Formats: sequence, structure tokens, C-alpha cells
Amino acid sequence: MPVNLASKYSKKVDERFALESFTENIGLNKNYDWNGVKTVTVYSIDTAPMNDYERQGMSRYGTPEELGDTTKDYVLTKDRSFTYTIDRGNHTEQLMVKESGKSLARQIKEVVVPEIDKYRIATWSAAAISNGKTKSAAITKENAYISLLDAQESLDESKVPAAGRICFVTPRFANLIKQDETFVKAGDMSQKMLIKGQIGEIDGVRIIKVPSTYFPANHDFILLYPKCSTSPKKLEDYKTHNNPPGVNGWLVEGRQIYDCFVLEAKKDAIFTHTHPEG
Repeated sequence: MPVNLASKYSKKVDERFALESFTENIGLNKNYDWNGVKTVTVYSIDTAPMNDYERQGMSRYGTPEELGDTTKDYVLTKDRSFTYTIDRGNHTEQLMVKESGKSLARQIKEVVVPEIDKYRIATWSAAAISNGKTKSAAITKENAYISLLDAQESLDESKVPAAGRICFVTPRFANLIKQDETFVKAGDMSQKMLIKGQIGEIDGVRIIKVPSTYFPANHDFILLYPKCSTSPKKLEDYKTHNNPPGVNGWLVEGRQIYDCFVLEAKKDAIFTHTHPEG
């Protein structure tokens, strides 16, 4: 006769690994407000050229012209949502493991936060590439450090403030730069980081190691001055409905209206490094 063995299910959920936001608290530009509007128009004001002063006549300072300006519209485009139900019968017959509040927190941490991080990183990359602030070359342990210094030099030449820069790097790039002998010999800070087994700061730049899946394809790192970008979250709305019409249980809904923009006058403050395919 067949024997049916009993099964036992645990109340402890096997939670997946999840990461906090990499891009939320890096010092992005907060000077612009989308409350009540979908579009914000930002002015950039021109400057006047220098002239040779004339010591006689009525135009000694030069011929005055009206100070010009340009405008740029920044329109919110990301209106995202999610929804799911938890049936009360399933809830009670599965050891109550699908608790609505915990499931919502899980949804935000595992789905919403990574989506926004990836969107911001992709936006910064696209801005750098369209602006010509990019280089494509294979990264090795022999050139990883100099590649980062070259990116620093590009921002320096564009008069970008040195203090406050951040570099998002892939785990592979982080590993290679720690093997670069030039970096190892660069000073006490590099030695300390190698001893600790982590990268914290290089050449005054805060280094943030991010999974490669957060980057567009073939990326090694993105260097930026965060104030060059603004990333509004116009709406963050999460709701848990208990026994809504048609459902005996819970209906969970969430909505995010957000976007990320690189300010036109500050677009030189991003540099991205990629490597050839293959």
C-alpha cells in the first residue's frame, strides 16, 4: 500500500537578498519643484564678453546688448504602478506568511527601489555619451586607476567642482582597480582600503560599488558631480485595502511618479567609461 508522508511548512519566509538605494542620498540637486505641475522650465542666463576699454567717446565700455537667456523644459515621464491581491483563504492556509504590510515593504525594496536606481544611472550614462563625455576601452588591472584619473581630468577641464564627486563602479572594475600597482603605490589611503578589503574614496571621489545589472551594457563606471542632476519623486503612494469589493482579503496597490534629468548647464559634470562588447 502507498505511504503518504506528512509535509511541514515553515512560518519563516526565505527572503531574497535586496539592496538599499544607491542613488537616493548622494546629494542630487533639490532646487526645482514639480509640485502641482508636470513640467518645469529652467532658465540659463548668458554672460557678456569682455572688451578693451576705450578712454574717449560714448561707448567706452563697448556696445551694450540686452543680456540673453535660454530655457529648457523638464517633463516628468515616468508614471509607474503595481498591484496584487492576497486571498484571505490562502493567507490563513499558508501559515499567514503573505502578510500584506511585509509584502508591500518587500515589493518596494526589491522592485521599486532598484528600478529607480537603474533609471537614474541610465539617464546619467545617456547624457554623458550624447555630450561626448565618454571613453570606450578595455579595463585591466594595469590601467584601471589611470582610467579613473582620466575621467577626473575631463571634469576638471570643464570646471566641475572637485569636492562632492561620486563614481559608481561595477564590481569587476572595483576588483581591477585594487590590483592596479599604480593605485597600490598611490598613497596611504589606497593601502588602507586594500587592508580593509573595500573601496571608500579614490582621488577625493567617493566610490560606490553597484551590481553590473544596474548599468547599461558594457559599462565600467560613471563619474558625476551629483548637483548636475535632479530626480524628482512627485508621487509615492502605497495602499493596502482590506476586503475591497470582489476580494476576500487584501488588495495592495502602489504608484510612483518620478524622473531624472541632467541640467543643461551642468551636463559636463558626468563622464562614463565603457568597454567594447565581447
